[in-house]
Amino acid sequence: MATPSALHTLIDLANKESDEAAKRLAACLRAGEEAVQKLDLLTQYRNDYAARGTADMASGISTTQLHNFQVFMQKLDYAITGQHKIVTETQQRITQARSAWQACEQKKMSFVTLAERASKEQSRSELRRDQKQTDEHAARRSLHKRPTT
Repeated sequence: MATPSALHTLIDLANKESDEAAKRLAACLRAGEEAVQKLDLLTQYRNDYAARGTADMASGISTTQLHNFQVFMQKLDYAITGQHKIVTETQQRITQARSAWQACEQKKMSFVTLAERASKEQSRSELRRDQKQTDEHAARRSLHKRPTT
């Protein structure tokens, strides 16, 4: 079994690795939230623009204005499609970062468990050694106290 100091070193390294993985996960989560917010804004803007365009068409617009409206709607739809892709990609990165963080945590907990086992084994060993010394001391005392015949 590894020495206690080696296990503590491994635990410290695993803590640092886990902290870094947690920071990467947090950054991915922030990026995911921002991507969703941008998608929501684009979608809301498209809906508002479509409502304005529908109202303008009801009151009458020129063919040039209709063409411009249609072209801009296509651009908005293209931007929304692109933002959907970004949201999907950020969700995948979040999943990967979460898995990496969980793996780091599992590795750290493995080292902690090993350290606890080593500590318990060391305590049992010291207890056995102390008991053996106590028994030997008691045996020596009983030899010295026996009356000689």
